[in-house]
Amino acid sequence: MTDPPFIARGFRGRRPQTHPGRLPPGQYETRDFPVLSAGPTPRVDLATWDFTIRGVDGSTARWTWAELHALPHETPTVDIHCVTKWSKFDTTWEGVSVDTLLDAASAQGVSTGAFVVAFCDGGYTTNLPLSDVTGGKAWVAFGYAGAPLPPEHGGPARLLVPRLYFWKSAKWVRGLTLHAANTPGFWEQLGYHDRGDPWREQRYQGDP
Repeated sequence: MTDPPFIARGFRGRRPQTHPGRLPPGQYETRDFPVLSAGPTPRVDLATWDFTIRGVDGSTARWTWAELHALPHETPTVDIHCVTKWSKFDTTWEGVSVDTLLDAASAQGVSTGAFVVAFCDGGYTTNLPLSDVTGGKAWVAFGYAGAPLPPEHGGPARLLVPRLYFWKSAKWVRGLTLHAANTPGFWEQLGYHDRGDPWREQRYQGDP
């Protein structure tokens, strides 16, 4: 999770846009990687850690830490955009595509749905259309900049959905639940937009 606990529409002032073609509206570029979380960083034991996909009918598929690492890896380089208005260019990650995980879950009989809810250590959740995490658009990332993903940035593993505001890239992710209908997550229940497209400035419910 990447956003501080506030709902007010008061953001920091605009900064010079050095790459206007790559910056969504209202964003500024940073070369730092701000650490923003709603709660404390959880302590995780990799010996008992697992990742679960739950189907709409309750069917499940699970991977241990070692089993997740045994799946094919990808190393996407992407721009990321936080709802608090910073953007960071050319971030490099390592992880397993959500497509790979969903294909493996389907092969184990897990039923699909039109939406997913990511769930995490610490109780955080966020909802996404299935179309925003498939087709090469999302990963379960466990590496950043050539090193293991640090806990403060969501390690041991976080969801990475760079096409949407970064609160959708849930930290400390432990699985995905498939749903037939949209089911709002933590911030979405508190007024954040269900989808969160930075190019349309979908920050809050009621934004276009």
